[in-house]
Parts: sequence; structure tokens; C-alpha cells
Amino acid sequence: MEVLIIALLAGLGFIAAYHTYGRWLGHKIFALSAKAVCPSCKLEDGVDYVPTSKGVVFGHHFTSIAGTGPIVGPAIAVMWGWVPALLWVVLGSIFIGAVHDFGALVVSLRNNGQTVGDIAGRVMNRRVRLLFLFVLFMALTIVLAIFGLVIASVFKMYPAAIFPCLVQIPLAVVIGVWLHRKGVNLFLPSLLALGIMYLTVIFGDLGFLHQMNAFMQSQTVFTWVVILLVYSYIASVLPVWTLLQPRDYINSLQLISALGLIVAGLFGAALMGGAPVPGGTERPTLEIIAPALNLAPEGAPFIFPFLFITIACGAISGFHCLVSSGTSSKQIQSEPDARFVGYGSMLTEGFLATLVILACTAGLGLGSDVKGEFLTGENAWAARYASWGAAGALGAKVAAFVDGSANFLKSIGIPPHVSLALMGVLVASFAGTTLDTACRLQRYVIQELAGTFQNQDGSNTNPLGFLTNKHGATLFAIVIAALVATAPAPGQADWSLATAGKGGMILWPLFGATNQLLAGLAFLVITFHLWRRGKPIWFLVFPMVFMLIMPMWAMLVQLFLGSGDSPSWIQSGNWIVVFVGLATIALEVWMLIEAAMMFPKAKGILEKHALDQVDAKPMESTS
Repeated sequence: MEVLIIALLAGLGFIAAYHTYGRWLGHKIFALSAKAVCPSCKLEDGVDYVPTSKGVVFGHHFTSIAGTGPIVGPAIAVMWGWVPALLWVVLGSIFIGAVHDFGALVVSLRNNGQTVGDIAGRVMNRRVRLLFLFVLFMALTIVLAIFGLVIASVFKMYPAAIFPCLVQIPLAVVIGVWLHRKGVNLFLPSLLALGIMYLTVIFGDLGFLHQMNAFMQSQTVFTWVVILLVYSYIASVLPVWTLLQPRDYINSLQLISALGLIVAGLFGAALMGGAPVPGGTERPTLEIIAPALNLAPEGAPFIFPFLFITIACGAISGFHCLVSSGTSSKQIQSEPDARFVGYGSMLTEGFLATLVILACTAGLGLGSDVKGEFLTGENAWAARYASWGAAGALGAKVAAFVDGSANFLKSIGIPPHVSLALMGVLVASFAGTTLDTACRLQRYVIQELAGTFQNQDGSNTNPLGFLTNKHGATLFAIVIAALVATAPAPGQADWSLATAGKGGMILWPLFGATNQLLAGLAFLVITFHLWRRGKPIWFLVFPMVFMLIMPMWAMLVQLFLGSGDSPSWIQSGNWIVVFVGLATIALEVWMLIEAAMMFPKAKGILEKHALDQVDAKPMESTS
């Protein structure tokens, strides 16, 4: 019962936080008003700015921010013990992550749906804007370069997930056009989409479809990267209502219902035990088989600061500020919806991360096939988590969650092949929605960067004018990502079709710290926005300082000292990572110096060209 009680307490904690702390933020701090005109209505263009019901925006936002982060992060961080992982997920989600996402969303709503990078140029200065946008560009390039590899890896492990994921695309287009042209109620399309998706999970690996899945599984990572980047280009330039919104909404229905099934399976396993092991009738007892605290796992870095960059999505992730201020703020049609979308989505993701922790630390113990041997209890844990290196591989982390959560489903009578396919689809779908959203976000960032070079007199002499166009910016984004991805994999001197597509792994070591650093910088922008308007900022001070220190600390350790069994980036001779890492640290330090110099002068002084209506003294200069 211990496992079930933990899940229930975490869920109740998230619900209580939404109705207390989240309500206080929305009412007292951000003063959300149904009378305010949102960017989706003020700037409606039918492509990016599209007024949308909060249920659909929630679906887009939740599936975009979740990705594989709340799965792979907790699935490895439990090596330090399930207690610190759980505490960081629950407390981090409520007091740091959800505040970050909600704040970035509201600030963007008050600034015509612009990204936090662009807003930084107004609430701080133009130099900070450029620095911030460059950090965003680097982070999104890593996401685009690596997520093709992530999705390809999931498909290779769980080929039954391929057809259900592919069929989401035409289904989304049909439903998107149907909703846009007919204006029908969401209930019928939702029911229809959910039914079709579950049918594809149940029957999507039979007969001809099994052969098709096997063929797609056999494709190289390079092939998948090309296919997925082409798809991302198309998804990025189409109007959001055509593909992005309906696909994310369909995914959200399926994924949230899958979370419901996991919870139902958790109840079943806690009350009745797991499914009988092969060749027996006895139902194994559900219990936590992992240590509560382990400060020295074999080969692992020290828990501080690495716990806080290993679990990103699920507690807090800088990528979320891009979704909040990049796509979601352009779709929300009423300001009060921001709490449901921004704060509520992060708490939902926190609950997902909680279930991941329980699946890896208790679900695995119900029975796990490791290299042809069926293991239960602590033996199953030891086989998966023998060392940091063994557990840290992408396949190992995904498999730990998929097998553990599938055990929950099997305990309530869902067939094993359906359970595994359903969990595989969950992982691949999250990764896919993050990929196409990241491409659209990168397009915004490139357009904002290119727009910097526009002549102040309005003359059309911008040397990078083609990058201010959505097609030019998107093409540039995927070409850069493709060049990074198709470089030889780390440790491979020569390029070949077998190694191509894995080049993103060269920069991947940077992502954890860079992503979390981005969260700290987003807090900085939110703080300046409120400070200039005379609003309280005390609740932001600790999250901001914490998320500026931890990733900087982690990056410095990785650069010069190494972590766990891994040598430092300098010792390993990975000079690309060293250069980008040092450049990122330099950008952060520069931004913090700019912020420290401006902060004492900014209280109650509204920035020049402020886009929201606030009774405050205009600022004389922001240069």
C-alpha cells in the first residue's frame, strides 16, 4: 500500500497547490482578467495567432513540454534514491516549475505573444535580448538534432508503437480541418479520435501492419532524422489549427487516458498484486525495491548539483518557457485560461514524473525480462540499475519506465503486448510533439534574431531578410539541425549511413545544464517584468537564484573536473562542447552583470514601448 499512498498524496498535493498557490499567483500577482484582449485575438492571423479553447491549448502545451524529459530524467535519478527524486519532483513542480511556466506564459500574453528572449530586450536591454536569443538558439538546435535519434531509438525498441504514432498525423489533419470549418463541439471529435487511437494500439501490429512496423524499424537513424525533420518543417509552417493543435490535442487525450490507466493499474497492483509471473499463479506484491537514499551509486556523479539537472522536465525545465511564450501565448483566448494551461500543465507533468519514479522503483519488481531472464523484486532492480553507465543509456531509461508501468497495466488484465505498445506509444508521442513544437519555436527565435538587423529607418535592406520569412527561418533551422545530427557520432572518426543521425550526441552533454540555465534566465525576465510594475517578487528570488547557481555549478564541474566515471570535457578533448559550454557561461555572466546594474534603477519604472497598460512612469532608455 505504500506505493499507492505515495501516488495519492502526490496527486492530492498537486490538486491542492493548483487551487491555492496557483490561484494566488493568478489573482494577486498576475491579476488575470477576462476583460483583457489576448494576442490571439488582437493579432489573429490564422497561422500562429489563433484564438483557441483552453482544453485544446492545454493539450498542445502539456504534450509539448512533457516530451521524454519527465520519463528519462526520473528514470535515472532514482539511483540517488527514490526519496530525493520524489521530493524534487513534487516540491520543484509546485514552487518552481509551475511558477516558471505560468509566469513566462503571462508575461508573453502581456507582450503580444513574444518569446521571453524578445521580451528581455524590453524589460532589460537590447544587448540582453541578443544574448538570450543566442542561448535559445543553441538549446533548440540541440533538441532538434537529438530528438530524431530519441524517436528512432524508441521505435527500434517498441516497433508496435510505429503505426499508432504515424496514423496520428492524418487523423489530426482531418479533425483540425473539421473543427476549423464546421465549428463543431469538441466532444464528438475527441471521442472519435480517442477510439481510433486505441484501436491502432490494440490492432496496429497485426498482419500487414506488423510487416510495415518491422520495415520501418529496420530503417537507419539517418533515415528517421531526415523524415522527422521534413515533417517538422511542414508542421512548423502550416497554420497551427491544421496539424499542431489537433495532433497535440489528440495526443493529450491519449496520454492523459494512459496516465489514468497507469493509476488504475497502480490501484490494482497495490490491492491485488501484480500479474502472475510466467509459469505460476502467485501474484507478486507491489513494493518499493529501490533504496530510499543512495549518495554514492556506482559511477554516478554526486547528487548535488546533478539531481537538479538530471530531473528537468517533471520538476522544472527551461524549454517550457519557450513553449509558454512561443506557441501557447499565441493561442490562449482569455487570460484566466493561463492558470489552467501554464500552472496546471506543469503539475500534470509533475504527476507523470511521480508515476515514472514509482514505475521504476516498484513496478519493475513485479517482473522484468532482462536479457532473456525473468526477474522479480530486488533482482529486477539490480539488473537494471547495476551502475550509472548501465542505467544512463537512453534505451535503459525508457525500458525501465515502459516495463514498470506496463506491469501496472498487466495487473488489471490488460494483455502484455497491448500494455507494452501503449507505453511505447506514450513515450514516442511525447517525443514527437516536442520535436515539431521545437521547430516552430526555433523559427520564431531565428525570425526575431534576423529582425534585429532591420534598419531603424524602415528601409528594406536587411541582409538577413530571408530569415524573417517563416519558410526561410524554418529551412535554416532544420538545415542546421540536420548538419549537427548527421555529423559522425561521438567516437566515430568516419561518416557512414550507420553512424549518421547520431551527431547530436556530441552536444547532448550540454543540454541538461543549458536547459536548466535557461529556466533561471526566464525567471530573471519574469522578475524584471514584475519589478518594473511594482509587483511583489519575493516568491521568485529563491527559484531564480537556485536555477542560476545549480546549472552553472554543474557545467563548471563537467568542464573542469568531470562527474562520476566521466572525465571532464577538457580531459576528453571534446573541444566543441568545451567551446559552447564556456560561451554559455560567458553569456550567463554577461547577462547577470547587465541585470545587476539595471535592477536598482528599474523598480516601478515601466520599460520604454511597454505593450501592456500599467499606471507607471515610462522609462527613459533601455539601451
